[in-house]
Amino acid sequence: MRKIVTSAYMPTEFSVENISDTQAKVSAWPFEIGYGITLAHPLRRLMYLSTVGYAPTAIKIDGVKHEFDNKRGILEDIALFLMNIKNIRFKLKEDSKKEEISFSFKGPKEIKGEDLINDQVDVVNPEAYIATINEDAELNFTLIVEKGIGYVPSEEIRDRFDSDYIVLDAFFTPVKNVVYNIENVLFEDNPDHEKIVFTITTDGQITPMEAFKNGLDAMYQQMQVFSKISSANIQESSNDDSHSNEIVKLLRNISELNLSARSYNCLEKANIKYIGELALMDPSALADLKNLGKKSLDEIKGAMIAIDYPVGTSKVLGIKDELLKKIHDLKAQS
Repeated sequence: MRKIVTSAYMPTEFSVENISDTQAKVSAWPFEIGYGITLAHPLRRLMYLSTVGYAPTAIKIDGVKHEFDNKRGILEDIALFLMNIKNIRFKLKEDSKKEEISFSFKGPKEIKGEDLINDQVDVVNPEAYIATINEDAELNFTLIVEKGIGYVPSEEIRDRFDSDYIVLDAFFTPVKNVVYNIENVLFEDNPDHEKIVFTITTDGQITPMEAFKNGLDAMYQQMQVFSKISSANIQESSNDDSHSNEIVKLLRNISELNLSARSYNCLEKANIKYIGELALMDPSALADLKNLGKKSLDEIKGAMIAIDYPVGTSKVLGIKDELLKKIHDLKAQS
């Protein structure tokens, strides 16, 4: 028989399986039924859209005027050569955002990605083929590699370069594939809970876990705009009323965070009873609580972010003294 609840259960379990340097599985559970796909689908899209990578944006080739030109002594025509260049996955060194790099090759030579590695740039697919030049041929070109997100067509950045450059479509995202599965899991004798399993594959510019973290960060950042709705003063109410409402929210018991028994008990033993205490607490002080493990720490921080009062938030500085007094009075009465 299904229980009647007043708030969704806060998932507490997760696991990471590193399959290779470029592929990993990330799982989290138990979610209330329907929550899995609600969270998994936008997170998947954000991993593609927000993860930073590197791509060539323009190239200048000696003796070549446009992408449909030919150059003597090169096996490939220029269009195919450019396609091969775009398939090279670069990584700028020293966390640079943009580099202009010159290369010079003399034949006979088969040029691969590894031949482009130097002090300015690394290549994460060094075995990738680029071109073959004859024994009497010479190939000199200057490549611009930049840091960015998503996909940017050449038409949108053409005016940033001199006319002697051939502008390239820029495929920045280092995320090759993200697949998620929603599985049923049994939780507290209830089979109506879900487990999200992500399988993340990158091209090697970043690790799968870095891509996952980027997606999470993007989701939190994009959702912040809606926090203004809950914190904004309503015109019909006075500032005093707004402060009073905010204090009432912060004087709710920590039980309303729906924490796991381990996390809740740890806070109880530390005599932390109210949400406002967590909002006022320095994150390092929370981490130092006796018997509070990393999993519980992450759970508490996540629960506070979910209600738009992160641990140690500056949002409560204006009502700090009043909030502390009310918490003291409530504890004195209990």
